[in-house]
Amino acid sequence: MGELCARSVLVTGANRGIGLGLVQHLLALPKPPQWVFAGCRDPKGKQAQELQKLASKHPNLVIIPLEVANPTSIKAAAAKVGEHLGGSGLNLLINNAGIAKVTKIENETLEDMTELYTTNTIGPLLMGQAFLPLLKKAAQESPISGLSCSKAAIVNMSSKGGSITCIEGWEVMHYTSYRCSKAALNMLSKCQSLAYKEHGILCVALHPGWVQTDMGSGAGYTPPLTVDDSVKGMLKVLSSLSEKDTGTFPDWEGKVVPW
Repeated sequence: MGELCARSVLVTGANRGIGLGLVQHLLALPKPPQWVFAGCRDPKGKQAQELQKLASKHPNLVIIPLEVANPTSIKAAAAKVGEHLGGSGLNLLINNAGIAKVTKIENETLEDMTELYTTNTIGPLLMGQAFLPLLKKAAQESPISGLSCSKAAIVNMSSKGGSITCIEGWEVMHYTSYRCSKAALNMLSKCQSLAYKEHGILCVALHPGWVQTDMGSGAGYTPPLTVDDSVKGMLKVLSSLSEKDTGTFPDWEGKVVPW
């Protein structure tokens, strides 16, 4: 199994939790990407301090203002990333930004459901559209045959909570709108894999596990998985994905999650 050798990577929601962990581990790879783009809502805000410290030490880390629920922000981010790449393509887009609310189904509202779909499902759709030219460029430039995350790929951070077949955890975490938004994200990932395969772009949904983050601990339980272990596992999985895996739904250990 080879290392992930993407020349350029963009991670959304990169100021904390899994997103920040991905940025840290990408920078620490034996052959780190030439460019790591870290998208976050408020690059100069208090919640981005750790990201700012990393950027001061790593000239290949570029913090990008990005609100994935805002189409104008997405287009501006795509333009800024394109400027930094200077005519080269973007190899790997990791749509990690997401939100969740613990709400029983009888208390779900139009506003909450709309907010979660906008960030968790529509955001990755619009990101894929906006960055498609850069992803296509990366695929065209790459000497790699077939599909690969080192060539050109979209990785949508999903959740086993979006599986219709596997509904474990329902007793302690209802998360109805979150589950629905992630089920829709899984279908989006499949649709992207079918639409973008002809351009040489691999597309998958990825389950990071139940991770010790602010979101993962939102229901008052301590998740079993650390950010480090989740991210190490996911990067190992991403390095191994090939043409046969596009459109699938693996977890951080490489096991296929039932849909």
